[in-house]
Amino acid sequence: MKNKIKIRPWPIQGILVALITIFFVQCKEKSTDELASVFDPSKPVSVTDFLPKEGGAGSNLVVYGDNFGNDISRIKVIIGGKITKVISVKGNALYCIVPAQAYDGDIKVSVLDEAGEDELAFGEAVEMFTYERKWIVTDLVGTYYEVGSMFEEKEGPFGDCGAFKEINWFTFDPKNPNRMYFAAENSAARIVDLEQRYVSYFRTPGLGRKSVILWKPDGDQDLITAENHASDTRNAFHIYSRSSNFQSSQVINRVARGVNGAAIHPVNGEMYYTLFRAGEIRRHDLTTGTDELAFANPFSAVAIYIVIHPSGDYAYITNSERHYILRSDYDYGRKTFKAPYPVAGTASTSGWVDGVGTNARLNRPMQGVFVKNPVYEEQGGDPYDYYFCDRDNHCVRTVTPQGRVSTFAGRGNNGTSGYSNGDLRLEARFKGPRAIAYDETRDCFYIGDTDNWIIRKIALEGE
Repeated sequence: MKNKIKIRPWPIQGILVALITIFFVQCKEKSTDELASVFDPSKPVSVTDFLPKEGGAGSNLVVYGDNFGNDISRIKVIIGGKITKVISVKGNALYCIVPAQAYDGDIKVSVLDEAGEDELAFGEAVEMFTYERKWIVTDLVGTYYEVGSMFEEKEGPFGDCGAFKEINWFTFDPKNPNRMYFAAENSAARIVDLEQRYVSYFRTPGLGRKSVILWKPDGDQDLITAENHASDTRNAFHIYSRSSNFQSSQVINRVARGVNGAAIHPVNGEMYYTLFRAGEIRRHDLTTGTDELAFANPFSAVAIYIVIHPSGDYAYITNSERHYILRSDYDYGRKTFKAPYPVAGTASTSGWVDGVGTNARLNRPMQGVFVKNPVYEEQGGDPYDYYFCDRDNHCVRTVTPQGRVSTFAGRGNNGTSGYSNGDLRLEARFKGPRAIAYDETRDCFYIGDTDNWIIRKIALEGE
């Protein structure tokens, strides 16, 4: 059975009247919208509100008001003294991107003439935008050479001191926080004066591969260099006296081959150093000269770095070529470190994975530094995070006291290397970073961007 629906036809005149009515209504509405969005030179620009009220560089911002017009090429928005990118304008709303370094937070909107030059109208928000500074990567010192053959190295002010090859280890003079020293493998050791903004040589005649620089725990706090040589009959450590302005030196009577890492216990003062081929961490008493095995490293023929926690309670032992970090706890009764255990990464398994403990993946980790985290201090317990250079991932990573590994700066996730500044993860690029130091005075990091031959800086914008 078929359903039958009876349709009564409309008169043709009625259809025409309906179509004409709809047409005129739509035209009227469209004309009203267009007139409302066209800039009126007889009226001022008003800024009534904006959202959100706070944010950092690159975040979205909507500015509300009146008489903006509908041509973004004629609209200029300034936030905190910085010209802002206007994405679009819709009626009473401007859609913008917060510019970098918009510290002052005032919001100003201008409508310009058709040439985009002269200001026709102006409005300003009563309320201030709260600009949130981001941590960013910039250059501290050194010249980046796109053509390697143009390389030059010399003493001089920050703007004219050439570049730095084979940066390997950073350390601050404990009696002068404005002076940072760095060791270089087969190149000159240098002194970076952060106050005078000047770079000079730290001369070490007769020494080849300077692997690490450290400081005696006595009152003078003389400087100690370690030489990473390949001889079974040569001493490895040299003391440069502060009283001679680090010009004269004497040898520590201790034969050692393949010293990549060394550190001094901050409480009891003994020195620990690592041996490449032997795969050992040894304990040396700087007062008596006695030398003994602290513990064996799980692997031999590997570059081993050692960084002791500021409390002296434990040390991190980095097996660079084996792509993982171990922890060694300190025995205060015996005054020595104990056999280590893994805390970050898995032995002989390289890669890039953020995660906890042995689930994380590293790729040639190098120097690290302990940095206080104010959040931890409020909670109690170990207040230090550990920041380290992950060389072949071309990034800087962190390890929390609970062993969680995350990427702090650089691309990391696909091993992208390069040279660029800006946002820690989105824009910043490194190439084979090896050395890192934290400047407590200025609250910033310095990164030895070794394969770019320069020193980078990680700090809050404007610092």
